[in-house]
Amino acid sequence: MTATDRSIELINAAAQAAADRLAHDIIAYDVSEVLSITDAFLLASAPNDRQVKSIVDEIEERLQKELGAKPVRREGDRDARWILLDYVDIVIHVQHSEERVFYALERLWKDCPEIDLPEDAVKTRGKAAEHAQLNGGTEGEQN
Repeated sequence: MTATDRSIELINAAAQAAADRLAHDIIAYDVSEVLSITDAFLLASAPNDRQVKSIVDEIEERLQKELGAKPVRREGDRDARWILLDYVDIVIHVQHSEERVFYALERLWKDCPEIDLPEDAVKTRGKAAEHAQLNGGTEGEQN
């Protein structure tokens, strides 16, 4: 079993929305073989809480407007360090860069196939490390 066409469509729209809001290190995994509750995960990060929230808001708005999809659950808004959007078919994790490094979700899902993403999303790979280097390693500080 692989992710459905609808799941891939949602993942691509979400990845593009995240890239448009300057998310870092966007990646998606087809988890349909190992999880029965969802088809795919999208992971993205940002260097501060405000940007995490902005990315999530853009994803939610874009999926609603373009694809008529609403999340069944949204968690983590209060601290905006790790916000989860659950669309049943897909689950989106937008994390503060520090949480992304600490929890290393990529390690958990590395054996699952990666989903091809729009070019703008692929170009975000390595942006967190680049941002940290430009800012003297202070990317984890809150604004």
